Amino acid sequence: MPTALVTGAGSGLGAEFARQLAAKGADVVLVARTEADLERVAAEVRAAGRRAEVLVADLLEPADMERVVARVAEGVDVLVSNAGYGLPLAFERNDIDVEVRHLRLHDEVFLRLARAALDPMLARGSGRIIAVASVAAFMPRSTYGAVKAFLVSFCRWANAVYGPRGVTVTAVCPGFVHTNFHERLGLPPGEEGIAGWMWIDASTVVSEGLRDAARGKGVSIPSLRYKVLARLVGLLPARISAQLGQRGR
Repeated sequence: MPTALVTGAGSGLGAEFARQLAAKGADVVLVARTEADLERVAAEVRAAGRRAEVLVADLLEPADMERVVARVAEGVDVLVSNAGYGLPLAFERNDIDVEVRHLRLHDEVFLRLARAALDPMLARGSGRIIAVASVAAFMPRSTYGAVKAFLVSFCRWANAVYGPRGVTVTAVCPGFVHTNFHERLGLPPGEEGIAGWMWIDASTVVSEGLRDAARGKGVSIPSLRYKVLARLVGLLPARISAQLGQRGR
């Protein structure tokens, strides 16, 4: 059976990717820092009749990262790089070491995992690599938008190069999603400053992302409203789009 490895799989979009991939018949390898969260998701996967392997790892710790890279290099059919977090938008007030860790987790970790996945995938002529990016990639939004823009640019290129060889590379770019992401930033539900119509469910993001990856798309923007918003923001002057990007966190 196909095997999928998902990082940040203990909650939110990562857990939803694990559930939906298992529902499609994949065994899953779950990666995150908190064992209890992983075991909870693993129990759901096993209850659905699929195998679940748990890898407790902090992807910014070299030894942990090496273990996960080695597991990917053994061969997986689907790689979902989802681990990540947000920071306050005021770059000038953020600790630079925290910013560098933020950059490494979103971009360096993805590159290392994607590189490890590519050799076995290209050798057999099939595979899917998915990076969870954000619609923030399409607007000036501090370093969060910047790290996500890197993922989008890389995935567009890699999909064009490796797609014809059977390996699709897709950046999934959700907008505001109902998960615990904003709570981890210290924002209780309902206090994010975002209109209700802008929120979408994790299940929608994942189902549309997996569908677009299966169709060989390099970039997936779940929901029509965010597809339209991403295009419109790209037409605005940077000063105005940056002001829009200050909304929410």
